[in-house]
Amino acid sequence: MVDGEEKILTLAIRGKASAFGSLYDHYQPRIYRFVAIKVGRREEAEDLTHQVFLNAWQNIGSYKDLGYPFSSWLYKIARNQIADYYRARRETASIDNIDPEYFAAPASVHLDLSMKMEFEHVRNAIQKLKPEYQDVIIMRFIDDIPIKEVADSLDKSEGAVKLLQHRAIKELRDILSRNNNHGPYQNS
Repeated sequence: MVDGEEKILTLAIRGKASAFGSLYDHYQPRIYRFVAIKVGRREEAEDLTHQVFLNAWQNIGSYKDLGYPFSSWLYKIARNQIADYYRARRETASIDNIDPEYFAAPASVHLDLSMKMEFEHVRNAIQKLKPEYQDVIIMRFIDDIPIKEVADSLDKSEGAVKLLQHRAIKELRDILSRNNNHGPYQNS
């Protein structure tokens, strides 16, 4: 959450571009990382992230504070943009085109080779999950978003998100286990 977010939101809703710019500066890296993991290509992720914020700016006047962070509204817009992107393309993004450095945390940029290989292994496993599981894993464990906010972003109850998270983790473990049994470079 941005310091003084309520005041910044009020100014943005009134049309003050610099206030919306503050929100953009704070939330853009998280939304970009979410989109990049989902679509896999840097150019598309940049375009879609731009579209998310353009859409948010155009509709900020209709934003209603329902007690959830502003970011949950942005994640809803991002999920809709991603769905529209895939509907228009009718094809799946190749995980081979994803560069882990695009969504790596700044402190992890200098990971050693074995850690980078492990990261790649986990990223590939996340891509094998169904989209709803991917959303929960990315939001909860990559972006560290509280369950309540994830629930709002996904239009689900907190209990449903906890169940999705449990199932997603189990499925991710199964995929990783199968991959480890077959070697990291073999398809399962």
